[in-house]
Amino acid sequence: MESSTEKILITGALGQIGTELTNKLVNIYGKENIIVSGLDKADNSQTSAGFYERMDVTNTELVRRIIQEYKISTVYHLASLLSGTSEQQPLFAWKLNVEPLINFLEMAKEGLIQKIFWPSSIAVFGTGIPKENVGQNVILNPATVYGISKLAGEKWCEYFHHKFGVDVRSIRYPGLISWKTPAGGGTTDYAVEIFYKAIEEKKYTSFISENTAMPMLYMDDAIDATLQLMNAPKNHLSVHSSYNLGGMSFTPKQLADEIKKHIPDFEIRYNPDFRQAIADSWPASIDDSVAKKDWNLNYTFGISEMTEDMIKNLRMKLAIG
Repeated sequence: MESSTEKILITGALGQIGTELTNKLVNIYGKENIIVSGLDKADNSQTSAGFYERMDVTNTELVRRIIQEYKISTVYHLASLLSGTSEQQPLFAWKLNVEPLINFLEMAKEGLIQKIFWPSSIAVFGTGIPKENVGQNVILNPATVYGISKLAGEKWCEYFHHKFGVDVRSIRYPGLISWKTPAGGGTTDYAVEIFYKAIEEKKYTSFISENTAMPMLYMDDAIDATLQLMNAPKNHLSVHSSYNLGGMSFTPKQLADEIKKHIPDFEIRYNPDFRQAIADSWPASIDDSVAKKDWNLNYTFGISEMTEDMIKNLRMKLAIG
């Protein structure tokens, strides 16, 4: 770990990844070294960080001022519009998902920032590639606005690394599952919603068809992988676009069957919507052997461990709230 004098900015910090990443970084570096931003009005109860800044990441001048004011050394740039929402607002999705990243890369090129983390997604893969065990270096052909913006971001990261030596690191996250924070408009959100409905109503209607397999990752493993990558020696890294992350792969039916082991009278129905076409353009499983080789990627949770942990924690959460 780097010294506790490191100052870290997390954008999109009130979202699904940002909330839990903030907690982990506060535990490691101390809250006084963590600055977070979001679009909401400042409310310290929403974050464990020492400082909260209400900030639109497309406001280049404001972002630069915050970087300088807090002497930020590392940025976790998480603010983005997710896959389902991006399809409904394509031009705004492009502006939000690409332009602020380039701004951070420019600041790193100037030496204002030392290190950047930026999340990509399995949405970059798209159509015309094998569905199973998709490799690190396949041809990328995204079929969605979100995927197009993430592919562009990957190429900008790679360009700034090769051209200017910028230390920017990235992971292609699969679907993320968490009991702490609700999902925010993604195609894999059924895998979060299903647990709430199973516990509260014992039934759920999935917007993804029963046999559509998608790669998923429990949030604990996603946060651990992110920090593993960010703490890896720079000379160990062979990928400067974005690393594959495979996690586990399952269908809505397989997840429902796991839930039934804990809630036997749970019922699931299927009514696919526009997100089905997005899911169909994504891989069913992913080869993440390069990340395992370069920075010792590993996972703790499979579908059984994840289901058990989700139900245990959500039952407590929902009983309280």
